[in-house]
Amino acid sequence: MTLRSTISTAEGKRRYVRQLFATIADRYDFITGFLSYGQDRRWKARLIALAGLQPGDRVLDLACGTGDLAFAAAQRAHRAVGLDITHRMLQLAAGRCGAGLHGPRGISWITGDMLALPFGDARFDVVTTGYGLRNVPDLRQAIQEIRRVLSPGGRLLSLDFNRPEHPLVRAAYLTYLTGVGSALGTVLHGDPDTYRYIPESIGQYPGAHGVARLLEAEGFEAVRVVPVFGGLLAIHTARKRA
Repeated sequence: MTLRSTISTAEGKRRYVRQLFATIADRYDFITGFLSYGQDRRWKARLIALAGLQPGDRVLDLACGTGDLAFAAAQRAHRAVGLDITHRMLQLAAGRCGAGLHGPRGISWITGDMLALPFGDARFDVVTTGYGLRNVPDLRQAIQEIRRVLSPGGRLLSLDFNRPEHPLVRAAYLTYLTGVGSALGTVLHGDPDTYRYIPESIGQYPGAHGVARLLEAEGFEAVRVVPVFGGLLAIHTARKRA
């Protein structure tokens, strides 16, 4: 079975993504930096600036990885929770602050699934995610869960790869990512498919404007797409209807 066919179903994608991120966790920061030409943290800083965080805000960072967004949010908000399906990611995040699973400045780390968030309704004022929505097996369900845990008027901000609408740009973009991903996967893991997942997942993704339409359909307003890196990535900002 090919990688493309494996991730074409919700269950296949669920299994593949869980195994993939467990495999790459210890190299995750290197890979995000490499593929972004060192711009990843600057893009995340832009997302945090767009969030307009207030001292009383409760922030949930989904697919938090090693904690970049959660750490940045915690410096401005009342409390930040980082959630990831891969427990190793959370161990690495906690190690960055040198303090177990409950770090400084009110940060907590929780192993959990974006499709079944372990929180009550309206528990957070802001939800952030970096490269999270593209990786869920069911995008609509993930958005519904985000809306559920947001308070009325709460904000969602998401950074992710875009799926360029122009077919020639899209083809060139995906070809480039496939070549680079295959080389990195072979060198770092002995498996060219490891990072070929990125272009394959983009190919099956509705793109920034498709995600924006889905957000509006699922109860969000003031939905905005902010192009990043010439539109090859995008930041979504949206507010839950009160």
